[in-house]
Amino acid sequence: MKEITFTGRDVPIREISVATGKSTEFIKRGLRSGLIDFGYALKSDKGSRYSYFCPDKLVWEKTGYYNPCPDGNNIA
Repeated sequence: MKEITFTGRDVPIREISVATGKSTEFIKRGLRSGLIDFGYALKSDKGSRYSYFCPDKLVWEKTGYYNPCPDGNNIA
């Protein structure tokens, strides 16, 4: 088995959506409510906009998903 090397990259919500079969809105709402714990939702100081951060290692630990070639858009 090849060893996984984590870089701390921010896995895009869309990529997680494709890998898990869940909608992007489902994932965003779960992150905002704290029911999904493989990332963070940060509310903007102004308005109701959110930023999301899903580090690759945390996504892998919670979902089992890891993309060894993120630059090549290889969704495993």
